[in-house]
Amino acid sequence: MKSGKEYKTLFWMIGLFLFAYFLPLEKTTFTNAIFEALRLLKWYAREHVILCLIPAFFIAGVISVFISQAAVMKYFGAQAKQWMAYSVASVSGTILAVCSCTILPIFASIYKRGAGLGPAIAFLYSGPAINILAIILTARVLGIELGIARVVGAVSFSIVIGLMMAFIYRKEETDKQKLVIPGTEHERPLWQTVVHFGILIALLISATWGRPETSEGVFYAIWQYKWWITAVLGAFLALSLIFILEIRALKVIIAAALVAMVGLVFPDHPLLAFSTGIAASSVVLYKSEGEPKEWLMASWDFAKLILPLLALGVLAAGFLLGTPEGGRGIIPPQWINGLVGGNSITANLVASVIGAFMYFATLTEIPILQGLLASGMGKGPALALLLAGPALSLPNMLVIRGVIGTQKTLVFVILVVVMATLSGLVFGAL
Repeated sequence: MKSGKEYKTLFWMIGLFLFAYFLPLEKTTFTNAIFEALRLLKWYAREHVILCLIPAFFIAGVISVFISQAAVMKYFGAQAKQWMAYSVASVSGTILAVCSCTILPIFASIYKRGAGLGPAIAFLYSGPAINILAIILTARVLGIELGIARVVGAVSFSIVIGLMMAFIYRKEETDKQKLVIPGTEHERPLWQTVVHFGILIALLISATWGRPETSEGVFYAIWQYKWWITAVLGAFLALSLIFILEIRALKVIIAAALVAMVGLVFPDHPLLAFSTGIAASSVVLYKSEGEPKEWLMASWDFAKLILPLLALGVLAAGFLLGTPEGGRGIIPPQWINGLVGGNSITANLVASVIGAFMYFATLTEIPILQGLLASGMGKGPALALLLAGPALSLPNMLVIRGVIGTQKTLVFVILVVVMATLSGLVFGAL
């Protein structure tokens, strides 16, 4: 046994030595790829961690602490009405409006609370795939045909892939459901949990609301006043902490006053006030025993699980494929452009694989595709990338593996790539 450990240590030492010895730092493409990896990590930290991931961790914590296991299993478990479970899961993205990484804490929470693999996977896929803003922008920028195909494909994908995953692992899921003993429903009235959960979802949506292409209409108006809307929602959250979670009013008022003061002193830096709100809320929850503290600690558990894996995945995606703004990774972009022209099986498969591994923030896939279509990309491969890209990425694969295991993750990725490829072929032929 000891000899085996020594060989393993020797293997890693030799591998590290060879990696350092042959490190191609003199190659411009290699050093540029390293820079792009770090640039993508910096961009991700600035654009997504505070506004997207941290609110998502708190939402996941709510599911973990405030929503009973019995309730999750009632609507998403093996004994739930399948038409209801898959219907709710398949349209969740129209409400959440999140990207492939932001959905992860919520997916992990419902799965660990007893949701069946099929509905949980349907929820995981649909969350970022049918973002209502992305669907509208796809139709306006890339054409109504691609917009409609994206909606139909995303909803049907989530259901079919979920059902296939449930079928493949039906024995394992049956055994898991036998081991899980549902608890009783929580004493708090359901409407209180719904209100509290709804406020957090609304905060996530308002804080991440992106600027639309046109300077008119409802979406632009919402973007113009997004921080005022966020501030109002923050006030509702404070009321929820007082009257639903029954935290001492003085604690919440002091925290709210601190956030308001930062907002007034630094009106041009709303992110600073938002960050202050997160920090102040965390302190209030930590200093309040019972459910408030349990909520914070559950959110922290999800952060510990997901953030390190996401960071590694973002670095890897940036190194291999570059940044969404056009930065070059180690894989030359001309290789990609040359492989996705026309409507061949190869073009659709390559588009699906690239979409599955490349990281797309919400809405960034559209300008990227616009450029690829202008460079000769076929309509079929474009749909294949749209169906595989927003729902998957290398960072979120690493996190999914930590939640459901390597084999299930591999099967899920293969199903997405295969179905995206077939959909691209059909759409391109039409």
